[in-house]
Amino acid sequence: MRQARRIFQSRVFTTAATVVMAGSTSVLACPVCFGAEETSMVDGTKLGVLVMLAILLAVQGGFVAFFLYLRKRAKRIADLDLDSEWSELQRSPRTS
Repeated sequence: MRQARRIFQSRVFTTAATVVMAGSTSVLACPVCFGAEETSMVDGTKLGVLVMLAILLAVQGGFVAFFLYLRKRAKRIADLDLDSEWSELQRSPRTS
């Protein structure tokens, strides 16, 4: 068990050392990750983020509009109920 663990650790260490010594910085990162700011891929990514934000805001705006509509409708129904109750109270005479 210990023997297998040591072999595994030495392989991991050897692989990491080989990648660090043999690999250059251009191999480790693509142009987008490495920091090239003037590529079309970066422009497309920025545009994609803006489109996703626009969709998110549109959906949230729809939810807000729906709840405002429900609030307005509930208030209108409550006012109608209050008016009908008030008119009933005005019509019927009080008996004690």
